[in-house]
Parts: sequence; structure tokens; C-alpha cells
Amino acid sequence: MSLEAKKRPEGRVLMTARWVVGHKDGRHRLYENGEVVFENGEVVFVGHGFPGEVARRIDYGHALIGPGFVDCDALSDLDTTILGYDNQPAWKKGRVWPRSYLEAGPYEMYTREELAFQKRYAFSQLIRNGITTALPIASLFYRAWGETVQEFEDAAAAAADLGMRAYLGPAYRTGNQVVESDGRVVTYYEEERGLAELDAAIDFARRHEGQAGGLIRAMFAPDRIETSTAELLRRTAAASRELDIPVRLHCCQSKIEYDLVLAQHGMSPPEWLESLGFLNERCLLPHGTVVSGSRLIDRPGRDLEIIRDSGASIVHCPLVSGRHGNSINHFGSYRAMGLNIAMGTDTAPPDMVMNMQTGMILSRTMAGNVGAVRSEDYYDAATIGGADALQRPDLGRLQPGSRADITVFEFDRPHSGQVIDPIQTMMLTGHGRDFATVVIDGRFVMENRAIPGQDEVADNIRAQKQFEGVMARYPERTLGHPPMSEIFSSSYAIERSEASA
Repeated sequence: MSLEAKKRPEGRVLMTARWVVGHKDGRHRLYENGEVVFENGEVVFVGHGFPGEVARRIDYGHALIGPGFVDCDALSDLDTTILGYDNQPAWKKGRVWPRSYLEAGPYEMYTREELAFQKRYAFSQLIRNGITTALPIASLFYRAWGETVQEFEDAAAAAADLGMRAYLGPAYRTGNQVVESDGRVVTYYEEERGLAELDAAIDFARRHEGQAGGLIRAMFAPDRIETSTAELLRRTAAASRELDIPVRLHCCQSKIEYDLVLAQHGMSPPEWLESLGFLNERCLLPHGTVVSGSRLIDRPGRDLEIIRDSGASIVHCPLVSGRHGNSINHFGSYRAMGLNIAMGTDTAPPDMVMNMQTGMILSRTMAGNVGAVRSEDYYDAATIGGADALQRPDLGRLQPGSRADITVFEFDRPHSGQVIDPIQTMMLTGHGRDFATVVIDGRFVMENRAIPGQDEVADNIRAQKQFEGVMARYPERTLGHPPMSEIFSSSYAIERSEASA
């Protein structure tokens, strides 16, 4: 299957606004009443007083024109992690398969059509939040095992049709966490199954790398470190080197994960990855919160130094971490030691602005110092950090020669308040839905908050119905198979009308 992107507008397009985030001498800078000019998918000018002819001129007024966000852990399904917000611990509430469900035979809880809808729905939500480059992440808890090539064929088609820049590859694993009847969490392995999934992912990568005029790129996505065997990780690293494409592995994100890896291999997660020769500059590692020396790990070690020295990047997802009482400690110290930090949304809502705001608050709290991190540090991570993690100097910044991935963030909204500085105000009062226009590779994929072909109201209704359907199946895969009312608590007692009973 060959995918083609939509046609770009003809001629040069000039965009201007009160503020423009340009890039010069290796750093972002602000141009007051600045201009951005692009043609044929490429930025040709950033600054003041473009001297050439243009086919179209657009003034966005009291707004910020900036580079699109790079989301290295981009929510791409109907997020089930939100079900754990007030329903813990995870192993009691259907977030870990019980042995009884595994033995009964896990099955796909969504149809192909439902999964295809979810990808298109999720990609449109990312665009609405100013995200122009996405590396999708979805839960495997409701899957038979890993993600399927078929699903990602549909994802590639959706991304190309919407104009999304996406790095795609089905998630695979050789193992899965299982909770025994006594509450112990162990790992169950089916290595041959996982290795076959890896082979399918390699074939997918070969066929899709560079499709849709370069909008569709490939990545490898082994699920999590504790659900991977050494052979799976070695083969993944070899394939990543051969094809020169990124690999993302969730790592150092929970105490259970850290303890399982330590018990099985006698090494911390980064130590084990280093021993396998897995780590390099192509590696992206969400979330980096549970490491040696952190508040959950009373064990000396060089976990962060190992990641830094390998050239791998931490993918920071502060919203989902903070919701579960965790955080990196802290952004400023990670940056100071030379780690590259990219950003990911990972959870609902897929709002990068909210993630940056949450990250700043958590970092300052963890550091006990308001000066530990500034607004531009997080903005850099959401743009330059993600682009550098992907080894894409043409993304995450607006300068001549970069790809025309451009966003317009409006300040003329009631909640915006008074603008003291465009980036600081974004961190104080903004949210993702303040993006009004998004351009990806020189194509207008959203204008005036409208995405062609997407009915937001109808999509939300359809998504809610699917979400409630998978919730209804949670008792099957929850320890002891309790009713839904015991799995999902209510904030207050519910009184139902006779009509809804």
C-alpha cells in the first residue's frame, strides 16, 4: 500500500502575529510582530520584513506563532490509565491480568474498525493540541497480546489523510505482568510469540518508512522493559541500527518494574539495558522517574548516568506521573547533568501545555526552589528536545530549511488574562485547545479549530460508547472478577432515576 499526502498550497505563504518563536544560533528567540514564510513544506524565512513576493499573507493578531510540539509518547487510544485515578492498587483494579484471565485466553476487546477509529480520533486530538509529530502509545491491557500490523496499516492511512507527522510501529512483547491469587505480581513469558511480533514490526518498518512524502516514519516499540526478554531487546537493537530508526521502551517508570528486573537479572533496568548493548542515541525511554537514588529506590547506582552516556533520551510525561504520585527529581537536575529530555502526553487529555504546566509545578516542588526550572526549559523540551531525540534538526524549530510544522496559539480568549511574555503566559493560563491553526509540512491541517472531515461532537459520542464497552469487560480481567461497582468507585453515592435503572 502506497500512502500519499494531500497537496500543499501553491506559492509562498507568509504568517505574522504579535509574537513568533524563531530559531537562531542554536536557540529559540522571540520576534515581536514577526513573520514566518514557508513554501513547498519548508520554512524559507523567519524574522522581520520579508523582501520577497508571497501568494498568501495571513495576520493572526494577538497570538504566538511557534514550532509544532514533538510528542514522543503520544496518546493514541481511549486512555484507560484514567480509570486508575481514584481506583488503586492497579493489580486489584484490572490494570494487571489475573492468572485466571490469562488461562482463559486473553482476547481483543476492540474490533479492527473500533481500533481504526481510535487512532484517527486520537491523531485529531493531538493536532487540536498543537502536536505535529507523534509517536503513538496505547495500552496493551485490553489486547490479546501485542498490537497488530493490521491496526497500524489503518493508523498510517489515518495519519496520512489528516496530515499528521507520525512515527509508527506496532507494540510487541515477549512477556506480561500477571497477578497471582495471593496478590503477587510476576511475569509470564511467551518468547516465540513476541519474537514473531518483532519480525512483523520489522517488515512493517521496511514497508512504511518515508511514506506519504516523509510524513510517515517507522519506529520500534517493545512495550516495557519488564515484559521483554533479553533476546527481544537484542534483536530490536540490531534492527534499529540496521534501519536507523528510533526505538522506544518504557523504562524506570514503576517500583514493580524496577524490582522485577532487579530480581530477574540482578541489575537495575538501565544497567541491564547497558549490558545488552541496547542503549544508544536512537533510544527513547519513558518515564525515568524510578531510578537509583530516587525516593522509591534505596539502592546506589548510576542509572541516569548510564542513560546520559549512551546518548538515549528520557521522555518526560509529568501529567500521568503526577496523577499517580510520582515525578522525576527533578527536571532542572536532569538537564544540568546533560540528559536530553523530550516530552510525551501519554494520557488524556493529550494536552502538551498541561503537561508542561504540571511538570513545572512538580519540578519546583521537588527541588524546593522556584528557580529550578523556567518556562522556556519546558518549551524547549516539547520542541527541540523531542526533535533531537529523533535526530531531526529540521523539526521542533522555525528557521530557514526546517520543515514547515507551525502552530498558532491565541491569546484573545477570556481565560488568557494579561500577557506578560508569550511563553510564560502559555505556562500560566494556557491550555492545548488555545491552538487555532496548525500547519504540518506546509499543509493547513487545522484552521479556526476545525479539522477537515472530523465531526468532533459525533466522534466524542462514539468514543464514549466504545470506552464504556471496554469498562464493562473489566471484571473478566480483574483479580477475583468483582463487579464493576467494586472496581470503579464513585466519588459520591449515586441515586438513579427510574428511567435509567
